[in-house]
Amino acid sequence: MQMTNRSLTRTTPEQLGIAAKQVIAFLDDVGKHKSELHSFMLLRHGQVAAEGWWAPYAPELPHMLFSLSKSFTSTAIGMAVHEGIITLDDAVVSFFPDDLPGDVPEHLGAMQIRHLLMMGTGHDEDTMDALIAAEDGHWVRAFLELPVPHEPGTHFLYNTGATYMLSAILQKASGQSLMDYLTPRLFKPLGIENPTWDTCPRGINTGGYGLNITTEDIAKLGQLYLQRGLWNGVRIMDEEWVHEATRKQISNGDGGDSDWAQGYGYQFWRCRHGIYRGDGAFGQFCIVMPEQDAVIAITSGTGDMQAIMNSVWGHLLPGFLPEPIAEDESSVALGECLAKLHLEVPKLGSKSMLEAQVSGTRYEIEQDRTEEAPFPLKNLCIKFDKDRARLDFKLESEDSITLGREHWLTESTVTIEGKDTRTAGSFTWKSQDELILTLQAIETPFCITLELHFVDAAVTIHSSYNVGWDKVVTVHGKAVN
Repeated sequence: MQMTNRSLTRTTPEQLGIAAKQVIAFLDDVGKHKSELHSFMLLRHGQVAAEGWWAPYAPELPHMLFSLSKSFTSTAIGMAVHEGIITLDDAVVSFFPDDLPGDVPEHLGAMQIRHLLMMGTGHDEDTMDALIAAEDGHWVRAFLELPVPHEPGTHFLYNTGATYMLSAILQKASGQSLMDYLTPRLFKPLGIENPTWDTCPRGINTGGYGLNITTEDIAKLGQLYLQRGLWNGVRIMDEEWVHEATRKQISNGDGGDSDWAQGYGYQFWRCRHGIYRGDGAFGQFCIVMPEQDAVIAITSGTGDMQAIMNSVWGHLLPGFLPEPIAEDESSVALGECLAKLHLEVPKLGSKSMLEAQVSGTRYEIEQDRTEEAPFPLKNLCIKFDKDRARLDFKLESEDSITLGREHWLTESTVTIEGKDTRTAGSFTWKSQDELILTLQAIETPFCITLELHFVDAAVTIHSSYNVGWDKVVTVHGKAVN
């Protein structure tokens, strides 16, 4: 495989035996289905054949992985097994003797590391909500106190709390956090720079979610697995672990057309067509295609992940050919298509006489429904200029976002849930008294739309998310200056 230590090498699709017209067809199809992709990278034979980012997303920006983080946690567990730090047969309770309930139930006592990995813990529902709700922040103890109605290994249930327990076990057994453990063993060898990973209140990496890295970093993990643990000729992972982690360990359905019913490995999903993947909520994908010697990395903000995979199987899969092919008119068209990828901003073209009147006016938001809102504003003030505006507002603290007039501006970083988040913004007038603000958090899947309706000295605000929040919340504000 040809690559530098820091980045994958680039070439043309045709040199790698990929038909450019099929890549165009894939991009057209995800657009037709309104699948909001943020990035896409296609590798074959260890090289990048095609890549694109939907502006304002960009190659250098990390992206929230959600449950795609689980595949990285699995990788760490495989390394720890190979080093002899743990075994898959180790009982979960053996690592936490001081946190166990008074009488350890039979099924809890029988739960092993392998059951955490395969999502076969025996629980009836995902434990994560109970962990987060633990008043003392002791997620391990909260997990161990939950009922385990099924014999471990017999019942598949997708369980993010189980992956957190893998992180907690690794930290207990190795004396290092999951992040610290993976840094010299995975991140540095693969050139994955500046990863971040959320932690629980007690400082343990969340494991099942919370990792933030770039699209190329996602592709590198897939390439490492495709190469059965080798990187630049050096063995990073045990080859047997790659085989075990990515094969079917437990049944999760009856197959058919669903890529969530083909079997589950160790924090990897089996797919149709002999393919496997790691994935995360709202369309974060690391798809590994052994028969095609290919990897696909995708980040998104979609509510229909199956539609994206259907587009991959329907258009990219037939595009892999056994030998290099000649370039044709599709080759130029693909380059142009990838260069023009962008997320549309609302462009309603209206102008408003109210703009000068409301500019600089601060509105205090009534607090009766603020906590229900996905974007819980306490106050806001918009100041308009010729081709831009500045939204000053308060959520947790005073913040501001620069907005382009019917185009994206990417100059802002705001604090959301305690994290600095780079945010692109745009605005347009829907009518004389209706203003639409679009706020795209470009290191996440999330886009917030605020529709403001001005009446005299008051404003009504309808707030909504693109994904993750299925209702519109309406609040009201009054001018205070």
